[in-house]
Amino acid sequence: MTVLLRLFQQHAKLALYGGGGGGRTSGLLRWTTLAVRFPVRMAASEERTYPTTLEGFGYGFNEDGKLRQIDKETGKLTDRVFDYQVYTSLSENQAHYEALGDVITDYVYQRLEEKEGMRKLYVPDDVPREEATFIFSSKEKLDQPKKLLVLIHGSGVVRAGQWARSLIINDCLDSGTQIPYINKGRELGYDVLLLNTNDNYRTVKGARKSIRGSRNPTEHAVTVLEQIILASKPESVAIVAHSYGGVVTVELAQRYPEFFRDKVFAVGFTDSVHASSLVPEVLKKIGRNWVTAKDPLDTPLTITKHDIPRHSAGHTKHEMTSYSCMSALFEFLESRYAEFRGRRADTGGASEPQSKKAKGDEL
Repeated sequence: MTVLLRLFQQHAKLALYGGGGGGRTSGLLRWTTLAVRFPVRMAASEERTYPTTLEGFGYGFNEDGKLRQIDKETGKLTDRVFDYQVYTSLSENQAHYEALGDVITDYVYQRLEEKEGMRKLYVPDDVPREEATFIFSSKEKLDQPKKLLVLIHGSGVVRAGQWARSLIINDCLDSGTQIPYINKGRELGYDVLLLNTNDNYRTVKGARKSIRGSRNPTEHAVTVLEQIILASKPESVAIVAHSYGGVVTVELAQRYPEFFRDKVFAVGFTDSVHASSLVPEVLKKIGRNWVTAKDPLDTPLTITKHDIPRHSAGHTKHEMTSYSCMSALFEFLESRYAEFRGRRADTGGASEPQSKKAKGDEL
């Protein structure tokens, strides 16, 4: 008896005798349909293997960037949304979801290069590429960028170009990816850099190996700052950091105070999870944190004297904050940039501490 047949019988038994919560026959019928829609090969260890493309999973993105099911007869996209419960087992459903997420990561990488014109820069650049991580840059080589925008995602499964995988799957590419930030940044004259702080390991000759200079999110950010950002000699820098990306940014500001004082004119945090007690003074002057709140977008919120100014992101969902506050965040960046240029003009190009505060920065 084949492994696939044994698996089918197990699921049939569960469906017929109350397993899976689908009724006495609906679970069996559903499993039969899914077995046709998503043919499954079994490895020697009896672990399920998955397709390597969106089409293989039976999905595609429509013109609005929404993930939709492909009709198995016509091959065309339908209006059917992502279906999490494709199996009767919770663990199998989660494994299927995570496998789809990995394919979506590859899809976003490919789109960044092919449609958005972003370039991969490998880190470190002195090892075989299969042993390195990479970031994305709007230029093959940054050379004294006038305005540089650095995007730092949060922790977990997200990679360069993403804010939230769950939003990409269940909402759309605009809310879940950094693509709107890339486009808006370019429109405003920024060169754009996407960090990849969660990409920390590679499998080399069958062994899991840490990537040199990127063993954890902060080390990755330090490596990129030293080898790419500082090396490019930027005139000015803005940073946008979501969730744990805020922790990484605070640590960068602690390690490189002169860089943040002289070059970084603004930091836009989106529901950052940093500890207020660790925030250096320079970030209190140039930063703003858009957090989950029921208040209208950009409403100033109460803060402690040790923290970065907090404003409403106009949304109550953590993962939606980057997308929901984007218009206010870019207005903040541009306002800070105008102040930065004004100070440089007044001091002949030298930097000095800010004397003005934007409205709502302190309550």
